[in-house]
Amino acid sequence: MPELPEVETIRTHLAPFVEGRRFEQVEILDSRLTRPYDPREVAAELDGEEVAALERRGKYLVVRFETDRALLIHLRMTGSLQHAPEGTLGEDPYRRAVVSLDNGSDVAYRDVRRFGTWLLLEPGELEPYLAVKNGPEPLGKGFTARFLRERLAKRKAPVKAALLDQRTVAGLGNIYVDEALWFAGLHPHTPAGALDESETRAVHRGIRRALERGIARQGATLRDYRTPDGGSGSMQHEFNVYGRAGEPCPRCGTPIEKTRAGGRGTWYCPSCQRP
Repeated sequence: MPELPEVETIRTHLAPFVEGRRFEQVEILDSRLTRPYDPREVAAELDGEEVAALERRGKYLVVRFETDRALLIHLRMTGSLQHAPEGTLGEDPYRRAVVSLDNGSDVAYRDVRRFGTWLLLEPGELEPYLAVKNGPEPLGKGFTARFLRERLAKRKAPVKAALLDQRTVAGLGNIYVDEALWFAGLHPHTPAGALDESETRAVHRGIRRALERGIARQGATLRDYRTPDGGSGSMQHEFNVYGRAGEPCPRCGTPIEKTRAGGRGTWYCPSCQRP
């Protein structure tokens, strides 16, 4: 699943091409994308909308329109967006929607596993919707070590599971939680509520460090993730623990191990991250 660095990379690439542009024509090819709403009705509502800004909130892409409406896009497992001159997209069996812009270019939404969603929100609906789904942005001023400690204080779940909860902090997924906990030197099964102040600060620093590295490298290209220009990220070449079972820890040389935490495959160093 694209996580914060991957979604931010998509936003950065796509924003110059869509901001200030009008949706000339929208074609939604897969009814699952907008369910329970009729894709033809959603497409008709989007026709003529002018983009004020392309933003990101956690793992969501937020297309803000001049009418104060917003299109909320969640890429889920395999969603991606591509910008191309009109008529140059070619055939693709996994294309689920196409937005034709008023300058003659197209934005195509591609999704192999069809888990992604598009939700059109009316004025005033966006912020309440996101407030229920997401905690603070991990790279924003509101996300402090003190805030994190307060959020984790009463959690009995493993810290890995607590950090995957988008209501704790927005945008983290399996990759960057594993990397953040390695930076922090904490075992993923550690009960979230048992972290002391210094450990919480270490996790806070680890989260920011992992995400900043991911953004700088345009995310990690695994399976179907691509940037909107068809390129790929390079973070996968710099993982410290994620997906590296049996390989040496970059810090101490101990072979990385794999376990499960929060129902997810989890990689850690048994020496640097002791229970």
